Amino acid sequence: MKELIEKYKERGFKLTPQRLAILKFLDGNTSHPTADDIYRQIKKDYPTVSFATVYNTLQMLQKKGEVAEITIDHQKKHYDPNPKPHHHIICISCNKIGDVFEDYSEALRLPYHIEEEFKPVGSHINFYGICRGCQKKHKRRN
Repeated sequence: MKELIEKYKERGFKLTPQRLAILKFLDGNTSHPTADDIYRQIKKDYPTVSFATVYNTLQMLQKKGEVAEITIDHQKKHYDPNPKPHHHIICISCNKIGDVFEDYSEALRLPYHIEEEFKPVGSHINFYGICRGCQKKHKRRN
C-alpha cells in the first residue's frame, strides 16, 4: 500500500481515502471493471462515496495514462489498469474479459491504399469465445 501511495503522490495525485480505495481496487486488477463495479465495491467500506467520485477519478487516471478505457460492451465502459498496448478476449456467455499480450502488428498489415492516407499508430483486437467456467456450466447442463 505504501508503494501505491508513493507512486501516485510522485505523479501529483491528490489522495483522499476514497481515491486511495479506488486505486487499491484497481492495482493489479485484471477483471476490467466498470465504474459501477468499482463504485459498488468501494461503497462497502466508504458508504458516503459518490458515483461521481469514482467516475471522476477514473477520468483523471485515464487522462494521466494510468488506466485505459475499453469499450467492449457498448452499454458500459470498462477500465483496464494496465494501459500498455494489448488485446482482449471476451466471453460471449458471461462477458468476462481477459488480456491477450501477443503482438499481432505484423499480421495486421493495412492495405497500401489505406496506408497512403493514414499512418497507423496502434491497433486493438477483440477476440470472442466462451470462457472455461461457461464451458463447464454448459457441459453440466447437457
